[in-house]
Amino acid sequence: MNDLVFPSSLFARLTDSLFSSPLESCAILSANVARGEKRTRYLVQNIQIAPDNVYRRRTEFEAVLEPSFVVSGTKKAQRAGQSVVFVHTHPGTDGHPQFSVVDDKGEGLLREFMARRIPACDHAALVLAPAGCAARMLGTSDEMRVIEVGRNLSIRSRPVERVLAKPFDRQIRAFGETGQHIIQQLRVGIVGLGGTGSVVAQQLAYLGVTDFLLVDPDCVEPSNLNRVIGSTHESVGVPKVAVAASLLRSIRPSIKTEEIQDTALNVAIAKKLLDTDFFFCCTDTHGSRAILSQLAYQYLIPAIDMGVIIATHKGHVTHVTGRVQMLSPGLGCLTCAQVLDADAVRWDFMSDKERKQDPYFAGAGEPQPSVVTINSVISSMATNMFLGAVTDVPAQSRFQIYNGIEGTVRSVNARREAACIVCSERGAVGRGDTWPLPGRLNG
Repeated sequence: MNDLVFPSSLFARLTDSLFSSPLESCAILSANVARGEKRTRYLVQNIQIAPDNVYRRRTEFEAVLEPSFVVSGTKKAQRAGQSVVFVHTHPGTDGHPQFSVVDDKGEGLLREFMARRIPACDHAALVLAPAGCAARMLGTSDEMRVIEVGRNLSIRSRPVERVLAKPFDRQIRAFGETGQHIIQQLRVGIVGLGGTGSVVAQQLAYLGVTDFLLVDPDCVEPSNLNRVIGSTHESVGVPKVAVAASLLRSIRPSIKTEEIQDTALNVAIAKKLLDTDFFFCCTDTHGSRAILSQLAYQYLIPAIDMGVIIATHKGHVTHVTGRVQMLSPGLGCLTCAQVLDADAVRWDFMSDKERKQDPYFAGAGEPQPSVVTINSVISSMATNMFLGAVTDVPAQSRFQIYNGIEGTVRSVNARREAACIVCSERGAVGRGDTWPLPGRLNG
């Protein structure tokens, strides 16, 4: 099933404008395309609301636009090679609407028109009601999910209901059946299956996530055994993604996993995340964080990034800090939060040959301290943030700083630079495949 994805600001603008009238209302959207291996995401970038004077006929149950508005409304998408989404409302419908016989007939004509006007792209249709919506590929019965992405991930079309097993009873009492259905239908990516990623994987499986994409290039080493959840002495030399997959299936045999033993520093590997609904960045390199941060905004896939630092001096711990930050349209990115080290990003993007020739770097850094209890605290904060973003759990913070010495958690409002290349509307937000991702192109 393909997805029609809105940044929250555009979805609010669309619904507020169209439902300001009790009559059926229309709009034309343009969307960039993001093609994954399993699905295509149509990323809404522009909205054109039909003004009152372009309706040929308009009642509570019908709206017919002047052909001139349809032609002008699709012109910008034609120039940009974008897909077009035709929108209308069913203002008197309770719950999720359905496309009518009249809609079917009108879309047949629109599909023929668009096949001539922008033949290289597929197009879509969206019908909105006050309490829900439905979408499909234009002129077909192929349904699409409608997703709103911002501080929260909201599935605005009818969610697929899954069987709710008895082990989830206590969770359902906390955030309801709807929240549990949503958790069970999301495909979640985890990049980095070490000290934090393995904890996140375990907790998500217990929460009811049924489909995982696991990415990590490394195998378990003896020094990992104190913090990689699910590992044993027999795990040494085994890929971390395989250890995580085995852990997940031990929790619930029906869980589906796709394991990729490679690095997200490679653009082709990072783009595997296009087939996820939400992902966690549990990597410890600045380069992969830079790639994944931009991917979250460019492809409208919300992510949570986390990091842990244990600082020591002369054998004594001086600082224990952690950071958990959601990356999504409307929220500040890692660049705005000044988390990324530009030199470290450049180092990560280099090949071994380039590193040897670079006069500004001399060898790799020393391994950093890592403790399972502190990793678990930060991982739990990240998983709770995920719950706040996809269910009705009232967890509002999207950026938290942990001080392990004082035992405090501080909520931070991440500032956003107005012209940020990553997280502003003038930057990567919603650009999809029209922009390149940073990173290594050839491994």
